[in-house]
Amino acid sequence: MKKIILQFLILIFSFFACWFVLSKVDWMTLFNVTHLTKTTEEKLGDLIWEVHNATEKEITTIEVTNSIDSILVRICKANGIDREQIKVHVVKSEEINAFALPNRHLIINSQLIADCENPEELSGVLSHEIAHMELNHVMKKLIQEIGLSALLSVTKGKDTKVMKDIAKTLSSSAYSRNLEKEADMKGVDYLIKAGINPNYLANFLFRLSNSKSTAGKYLSWVSSHPDSEERAAYLVEYSGKKTVREKPILTEPTWNKLKEEIKKQ
Repeated sequence: MKKIILQFLILIFSFFACWFVLSKVDWMTLFNVTHLTKTTEEKLGDLIWEVHNATEKEITTIEVTNSIDSILVRICKANGIDREQIKVHVVKSEEINAFALPNRHLIINSQLIADCENPEELSGVLSHEIAHMELNHVMKKLIQEIGLSALLSVTKGKDTKVMKDIAKTLSSSAYSRNLEKEADMKGVDYLIKAGINPNYLANFLFRLSNSKSTAGKYLSWVSSHPDSEERAAYLVEYSGKKTVREKPILTEPTWNKLKEEIKKQ
């Protein structure tokens, strides 16, 4: 009888030990490495952008592309990120938004640029989105919300509806709280290394989350990044512990020219 009880206890212990070990495995990362090859991610991102671009107007004037590139080069160079791998698309849209697609496509809506009061605020938003790309949050989010099998099947054919749904998921629904905070912290680190004060990003979050003049449906970056006031507060607290050697990101004439060009579109 004692032997049977001992065997039972060993079995129970083994079960819980296995459960504990398996619970610590990062299945998202494991599936991503095993099934989502680089080629698959590249194809997925390019297909989503192709479908998204078919219904949007991309802004490619020199005044716009050069200014955005100057900001990105500054951030990327200071943080050892390959700027050439980021595919930037400035799109005419009334939604205040920016979001990342697979394969390092970065979509920046024109209204976001229009509503930023200075290049430092814009730099803060872009740093946050670059952090999502660098931390592989884009694919993690899609695996969680769309499903691995659906993503794999999409790359084998061009299903316009599915592509639109994926683009909508990335542009209008929030990342998990943990991923959002991770991108916030990493984005702040990027800004500090690039000599840009993160408090400008906090100010941007405070201003838009409390905006009474702009219709809520147009505040996509805030609605897809919830708890904006809370995030602004911990951004200020986190950055306050660090030293920032600020350097101008764009000259005032260049920034004004960028804003004027956006208004023309």
